[in-house]
Parts: sequence; C-alpha cells; structure tokens
Amino acid sequence: MTIQDQGSFAVGGSVITRPGTYDNNAPTSAGQSLHADHLYAFYQRPESARPLPIVMLHGAFQSGRSWETTPDGREGFQTLFLRRGFATYVVDQPRRGRAGNSSLATTVQPTPNDQLIFDQMRFGIWPHYFDGVAFDRSPETLNQFLRSLTPNTGPYDAAVIADAMSALFDRTGPGILFTHSQGGGPGWLTAIRNPKVRAVVAFEPGSGFVFPEGEAPAAMPSAAGTLEPATVSQADFEKLTRIPIVIYYGDNIPTEPTHRRGEDNWRVRLAMARLWVEAVNRRGGDARLVHLPEIGIRGNTHFIFSDLNNVQIADLVMAFIAEKKLD
Repeated sequence: MTIQDQGSFAVGGSVITRPGTYDNNAPTSAGQSLHADHLYAFYQRPESARPLPIVMLHGAFQSGRSWETTPDGREGFQTLFLRRGFATYVVDQPRRGRAGNSSLATTVQPTPNDQLIFDQMRFGIWPHYFDGVAFDRSPETLNQFLRSLTPNTGPYDAAVIADAMSALFDRTGPGILFTHSQGGGPGWLTAIRNPKVRAVVAFEPGSGFVFPEGEAPAAMPSAAGTLEPATVSQADFEKLTRIPIVIYYGDNIPTEPTHRRGEDNWRVRLAMARLWVEAVNRRGGDARLVHLPEIGIRGNTHFIFSDLNNVQIADLVMAFIAEKKLD
C-alpha cells in the first residue's frame, strides 16, 4: 500500500473575543480571542483512491484513536479501509482529544470507573470476561484500552459536533460517514445538515436517535438509566431517507430486562435502534439493522470494529458499500 498524501487540520468551530484592549506588556483576557469548538481530522489518501472517502467519528470517552489500532495491536479500521482503497479521515470531535479548546467550561474529575467501563463495553461482568468474547484477554490489551479513554474538555453538545462535522464534509466533499456509540446522534444530525454525507455506517449507536416531531417512541427505562429519543422536524427527518444506512450491534445484549447494568444499557439501545430503522423505512428510506449474532457472528463487544474479528466486520461493511454502489 502506498500513501499518496497525509496530514491533519482543524475545521469548524468558533472564535470568541473578550471586550477590551489587549496590552502586550500586561496581558489579561481583555481584547483577546479564543479559537474553540472545532474538530481535528487526520487524513490519509492512498494511490488511486476510490471516489468517496470515509470519515470516522468516535464515541464517548474516546478519540480518533478508536479507529487507528486495536488495543491488542492489530490494524484498525483506519488502515483496513486504506488497504481497500479509501481515503480516510479520522476525527477527534470538538471538546475532546486533539480538539480540546472549548468555548464553555467544564470540570474534569478523576473519578475511578474502569470496572464500570469493562461492564458497559460488554467485555464481560467484572472481573470475568464473557465466554467466547471477541476481545483479547491479556492484561496489556485491557491496559491499552483503558488508557485510550479521554474526557470531555467542555460540555457534550451534539449540535456543536454536527456543525463541525458538516464543515468537514464541506471541505472533503462527498463521503461515507462511520460513527460509533455516542457519535451516532451527531452522525444523524450531520447527515441532516449536509447532503455530502452519502451513506452512514453506525456501530452500536448509543444515544441521539432522532425521530420526526410528534412520532417519537416512549422513553425506555433500563438498569443503566432511561434512554430518551430526540426529535427533529419532519422535513429534516426526511433527509435521512435519501441515503443508505446500516447499523451494527454485537453480542451479549439481552432481550428481556435484567439487573445487570452493563448489558441492560444496550438492550434498550438495540430496541430503540429497531424503532428508528422502522421509522426511516416507513418513509421510503433505506436503513437496515444487523444484529451480528442473528447472522452467526458471535462474541462482539461494543467495539465491533476493533474486536478480534474486525477484518470479518470490515468485509461486511465492504459488502454493504459495494451493494449500494458507493465503491
């Protein structure tokens, strides 16, 4: 594989300025500006790249590192799709990672939560892994995963993220959007904002399911809290019916309520995703949900694209891309 071009840049965001006059010799914030709320993108273009690039948006507690290399050191989706001939843009969303400047303040607390994360990402029930889980069980792999977690540097705001993502598509031109987890909500909003999003591949969207005004389903309680649907105008929702969409969910998601927080959290998200796909398709859209155990692929965690079978998952995504003539 030959990389023709690579680099990084910031896009989107805002500039805020404090009133007053800047004094070079006695500086305060008066008269000074702050560039904030942009995203960071690292891109690579292979020789003879396919027409549509792939933009990869991470989920909660994550950065673009999610897509780069798996916790056990194998190639991540960034490289796997480069090898398949796609230019890739790997994003750190506004107020996260390498796009840390925020126009609003937040407090970052050093709260221990490794065991909660282990459960919620469906590696198992701490301290035990699920039987057959597609996650390498060596201590160093878990260490690398837990060290990939990174906090918000400002309040999470799906609209701020979608604005920056839309600006990215304005710069890159038409492309395919990959999202993960919390990135699902900003992903739908990005596709609504910008027609240059030609398809969405969503891995376990976890929040921000947008329904037409007046047609949102009931909130779904779970042992991990209540999942609330979001709403957009009928006209905006219709925009999601104009592109192909596929959603993937992994294994160890119960169908009935359970007191086990880590699993019940995903029970309601899978259920909400099914209702969302039905709402898109009722309006003539082209959305599908693939629950991997139902097609014989078992063991996947919340991080489907970096599990031990991520090459098989990449092949599934490639088949979708080819079917929709996006390759």
